[in-house]
Amino acid sequence: MGVDPGTNILGYGVILVDRKSAHFVDMGVLDLRKESDHFIKLKRIFDGVGELMERYSPDDLAVEAPFYGKNPQVMLKLGRAQGAAVAAALQRQIPVFEYAPRKAKMAITGRGDASKEQVKMLLEKTLKIEMNNKYLDASDALAIAMCHFYQLTSPLADLSASTSWEAFSKAHPGRVSDGQKK
Repeated sequence: MGVDPGTNILGYGVILVDRKSAHFVDMGVLDLRKESDHFIKLKRIFDGVGELMERYSPDDLAVEAPFYGKNPQVMLKLGRAQGAAVAAALQRQIPVFEYAPRKAKMAITGRGDASKEQVKMLLEKTLKIEMNNKYLDASDALAIAMCHFYQLTSPLADLSASTSWEAFSKAHPGRVSDGQKK
């Protein structure tokens, strides 16, 4: 399950993974714009994400990391929204993984500076679905879920801890040759 946290609109996306492919399950938004109290919004995020987790029983929660913009107050509010979603997962003992927006865009489009519309378009092609442009927060959440899926299924994922040749050769002895015929 992927979540794009927001204090006005929170997007979510759910995929089902079997063998080495992902299938679309659901996506949508929690619309919090009518709520004026920031702390009530956080409770609605906690409760809403919790209800989604009860419905879909995800193995993992992949959440978009807040990014620094021009206004530090916005980042603080996004961090709180992310915290409410993360707390809902942790209460249910669901592992949480965080991805930067640029990493998710790179995973989906190959470009870290891709637009939301480009991400949506490639997700539609990949998952063979059609999405409405008014739910770009939901498509961002789906992108976070797919980014996590790609991270888990990448043959290079186990190399992220170390990029040294020595670490690779120890981890994959059958894939390394000393150059001598045997």
